[in-house]
Amino acid sequence: MAIHTALNDGTPVCIRRVSRADEARLKQGIAQLSPQSRYLRFFSGMREAPPQVLRVLASPDGHDHLAWGALRSDLAETPALGVVHAFRDKENPDAAEFSVAVIDAYHGRGLARLLTAVLLLDCAREGYDRFNVNILPENRPALALARSLGAEGVSFAGGVSELAIDIPAALAALRAESEVPGLAAVFAQFGNEPLGEGACQG
Repeated sequence: MAIHTALNDGTPVCIRRVSRADEARLKQGIAQLSPQSRYLRFFSGMREAPPQVLRVLASPDGHDHLAWGALRSDLAETPALGVVHAFRDKENPDAAEFSVAVIDAYHGRGLARLLTAVLLLDCAREGYDRFNVNILPENRPALALARSLGAEGVSFAGGVSELAIDIPAALAALRAESEVPGLAAVFAQFGNEPLGEGACQG
């Protein structure tokens, strides 16, 4: 199933699960990030993700690793715009490490919020109750997103802030944003049909 929705400016997007077939898309997406965006996402200045990292990112199992990607659905090539991941915490199986990345051309258009909403819904269905997220202090947009979801500080070490997000509370906060059409579409569609890898089409 593909979740069809739109960004704040009306740009149509669809969001679907990431699969192994998306490894090349993930590589291309990372290459489109600016050096600053790659640093804020991966905490390093690497120009491209190592093959072993790409394999992990493109190998969600739907339980211990959940991942969703957003594609622009009004263009024939359906370019990838962003991706979101949750990796189960081995020491605390009710928690997951959360991350989101959006290519620079689509920053500030509400995509990270849409991706996060889908991931929160999927994680809630899988029994997770908390996200852990590591954010560099200079990554103000990511901090603002986390805070809007009710994130609370856990620690600060090595120049990185660790925050915790309560999943039910974050979903309640997003559901309350009824004036955001894109979010309303996500909540309306998620769970209405079995969710497969499905193709995104315009």
